[in-house]
Amino acid sequence: MRKHNLRLIFFICSIASLSGVILGYDASVISGVIEPLTEHMALTPWESGWAVSNVILGCIAGAWCVGFISDRIGRKSTLIITALLFVLSAVGAALASSLTDFVIWRLVGGLAVGMASAVTPLYIAEVSPKDWRGRMLGLQQMLMVGGQVTVYIVNYLIARGMSHQWIVSEGWRWMLASGVVPCALFLLLVPFMPESPRWLALKGKTERAREVLTHLSNAQHAERLLQEIMTANQYDTASPSQRGVLRDARARYILLVGCAIAILQQVSGINILLYYAPSLLQNITASTQASLFQSIFLGLALLAGVAVCLSTIDRTGRTPLLRWGALGCALCLAFTAWAFITEAGGILPVVGLVAFVLIFGLSWSLGAWLLISEIFPNRIRAVAMGFAFASMYLANFIVTQSFPMMNRSRVLMDHFHGAFPLMLCAVGCLVAFWFVRRFLPETRGISLEHIEPLMLSKSRRFAAEAQRSDQQPSSPTWAKAK
Repeated sequence: MRKHNLRLIFFICSIASLSGVILGYDASVISGVIEPLTEHMALTPWESGWAVSNVILGCIAGAWCVGFISDRIGRKSTLIITALLFVLSAVGAALASSLTDFVIWRLVGGLAVGMASAVTPLYIAEVSPKDWRGRMLGLQQMLMVGGQVTVYIVNYLIARGMSHQWIVSEGWRWMLASGVVPCALFLLLVPFMPESPRWLALKGKTERAREVLTHLSNAQHAERLLQEIMTANQYDTASPSQRGVLRDARARYILLVGCAIAILQQVSGINILLYYAPSLLQNITASTQASLFQSIFLGLALLAGVAVCLSTIDRTGRTPLLRWGALGCALCLAFTAWAFITEAGGILPVVGLVAFVLIFGLSWSLGAWLLISEIFPNRIRAVAMGFAFASMYLANFIVTQSFPMMNRSRVLMDHFHGAFPLMLCAVGCLVAFWFVRRFLPETRGISLEHIEPLMLSKSRRFAAEAQRSDQQPSSPTWAKAK
């Protein structure tokens, strides 16, 4: 008898992961837009940063509220709402006649990004078998990076052979409008997805949850898993609200760890490359089209890294990839910063950036999102993931808003030749290396219902409390898992 219906699970997760294409597309389309937009609207450095980073405020709001929304209307319905918001944002931003109009529509897109970035991995984690969770979540990352690579290519093809004046006046509008295509594809396929069985069980819809689980595996396995989920839900009596999460000492600790993972992923500097790759590369090349072309290689390196990570993360584990990935990213950023400072020129800076993106793809690109989606208990997962992704986007906002000002600072450019932001990010990667080693247990092959005790046992402060709780007769057997 089959244990899992992997074909159906793969099909469902592939549809859910199409939101990753939209995420990647929306996040990276601005890299080709910002320079012509800056010239078209005569933006100051602060306004250029605002044109890029304002979307992150929408992301924070979307991530903050998505737990509340998805806990009430379901994961599937929330994904449909995000796709509709993406369409409105792409059309509105493409037709914007002023910076204010542009910002408003990009905020709408940010709201969708924040919601989708939290609810998609949440949904995939809740329908995936524990031994396949990393690979299924990797589909979203693959398609997200695929969306980034696609938009780099689309931006380049739109600009190729066209005059600089046309790119400044009209080209950037076509770059933004092209995002409607992946949104339409996702909306066509999302009706084929079932609702999350864990959400159905949490809402007392036991028969529907059993039906979905049976389709995903078999009747015997579905019944056993449903009993685990129901037992966990009965044991987890804390409120799933935002306030309830903060009152629960155990949940609060795990929440802090999850938020730290999210923040550390951003301070690595990856979104400087995703949002500002052409701007950064123009420090070493004077051609707009050349910098757009070189951006494609960064996207391909990220795609290759995620592809390798997808096939290894369920075998090698999460924490080894994150630890050594952080160290490798720090070394690559330090090398690139040296190339910038010494004005080495040639291919060396590009090699350093490509190596950084490749190693990030091998580790933190998938690893951070995977851990955020699996370390939280069932009772708070949606709300806690909203907190974590809101933290991620807050860090993203700070990084993306400050980069143009650092990159155009005459003092910093005279002394560091564009390397100063890379040096700061290298330090952030070293902090990430220490944090993973100190606070994160290995979660590979562990059921979602069994991860909370592992998280608590990693902390000296909460280890005694977790042990006392495990020894209580009323505690279910899943709470004793180590």
